[in-house]
Amino acid sequence: MCVSDGRRCGAVVLVMTTLTACAAGSPVRVTAAAGRSPPPAARILATRLASLGRSFHGRVGIAVEDVSQEWSVSYDGARFYPQQSVSKLCTAIAVLGAVDAGRLQLTDPVLVRREDMSVFHQPIQARLTDAGFQTDVGDLLIDAIADSDNAADDILIRKVGGSEAVQAAVSARELGDIRCGPEEHLLESRIAGLAWRPDYAFGQAFWTARDALDPALRARKLQAYLDDPEDGATPLALAHLLARLKRGELLSAASTERLLATMALTRTGPKRLPAGLGPGWTIAHKTGTGQDLGTLATGNNDVGLVTAPDGRSFAVVVMIASTHEPVPERQRLMAAVAGFVVEAHDETDAAELRPALSQRAGRPGQTEAIRSDQAPTA
Repeated sequence: MCVSDGRRCGAVVLVMTTLTACAAGSPVRVTAAAGRSPPPAARILATRLASLGRSFHGRVGIAVEDVSQEWSVSYDGARFYPQQSVSKLCTAIAVLGAVDAGRLQLTDPVLVRREDMSVFHQPIQARLTDAGFQTDVGDLLIDAIADSDNAADDILIRKVGGSEAVQAAVSARELGDIRCGPEEHLLESRIAGLAWRPDYAFGQAFWTARDALDPALRARKLQAYLDDPEDGATPLALAHLLARLKRGELLSAASTERLLATMALTRTGPKRLPAGLGPGWTIAHKTGTGQDLGTLATGNNDVGLVTAPDGRSFAVVVMIASTHEPVPERQRLMAAVAGFVVEAHDETDAAELRPALSQRAGRPGQTEAIRSDQAPTA
């Protein structure tokens, strides 16, 4: 464990290498911070994630990190996966880092014009007039994270100095294997095999141009992206990003609170990770969805911080690089991972509580209080 300005800064030490080798290159691994051993919750999750990953028809990467205890479990967590709109978290870190440094203000005005439009999901396009429309950096950040607006993200990337500046902001925080990627309209054009044109931002122009391409070309371009994604990240690195964000190690206290609150407003993916949570659990998350080719779906992701009723938080990452499974199956996989986190937390808490209850139950005068206040409930 390294220390910088009194804060823990990053690396974990591998203490259990491979619990279950599900396939070549696809192990389940458990890690813990230096001087610590993985708790029962980690071992419970390792077994369940191994079964889940092995049974899914497609390439999936999963990572879970306990924010406070700093252990993690992963399934194929060290390979690069396409982020798609998950990379908007990189943009948010760069923007709020610039706010913390005094280079930007959330109230800085922004004139959004037709030439600022992007591709696919961009709800702010509906607000355009011939003269554009006025907004500010803070509102664009909400648009990019909570609504996953591609145009808002592209504008913010340019506001901080371009995709290289976003990558520099993330790299400076030593977050590991995370490629932030180019602006959305450029990335999606390259994946499709197109050269970007501004008219692709409107109507069905992008879809029409993409559909006119040779299917073999599209397949080659898509496979090249999957093999080496420009916006690739490992599930382990993203889980660690989320955990460090929650611990306040990436941004100022005000910017950390703002980003987490914005992620909690996310309206995309309600049937992904959120669907697996139990009563009283909360989530702050970011989804991503890539392009399809026939029945092949790519870049279906959900990453977030889930918090139990007792306040304990976990960073949870599920990334589906490619699959022919239909949407409901992909959603069920993500919800199942969240559900396993809930179960591992609840079962471990109950197991840890039982010895304490037995010991305290023998003390005079305390039995009734233990039964009424501390016994685990069904």
